[in-house]
Amino acid sequence: MTPNREQHPRRSVHADASAWGEMLSAAYRDIADRTMRDLPIFNDALSVEAIAFRAREGRVVGMMVTPWFMNVVIPMRDGTSQSSPGPGSNLRLRFPAGEIEFTVSDLVPVGSIASYSLFSPMFEFEDMASARATAEAALAALMSPANRAASHGTDAPHISSFDRRHFLHGVLTERRA
Repeated sequence: MTPNREQHPRRSVHADASAWGEMLSAAYRDIADRTMRDLPIFNDALSVEAIAFRAREGRVVGMMVTPWFMNVVIPMRDGTSQSSPGPGSNLRLRFPAGEIEFTVSDLVPVGSIASYSLFSPMFEFEDMASARATAEAALAALMSPANRAASHGTDAPHISSFDRRHFLHGVLTERRA
């Protein structure tokens, strides 16, 4: 550990998560400039921004907003483990609001990432402020155990996974019979 980490371990973990989010946004800005800008799914009113990347239970998690999508994103570890899922694989992770299934992909120069799509394309957002507010609210809802507890009332059916269709409408998990 560096001396700064020894003195302020919480702050440095947060700084590492934030730095990873910024590295991710730099990769997506490059993609935006090289290949996405002229496509019909590109919302010119938006920009690329990493929102609220933080450490959570040994993983970095945050929201990635681009002019063509909004995703919950986590970095995969080094990817050298045989148990690490490869690109195109799915990875189920539990959050306080429920379990969601991420898709694993490779993003040069960042490496392997796991993402969960909330919006694509992004035409319902008129400006970056509204996209940012939605991303922050979505991540807060995902991290709130109260959302899971509310959906597990005494009369509630079994809840097994996160449902993106209901994500911002107060029903954060898909009900299964």
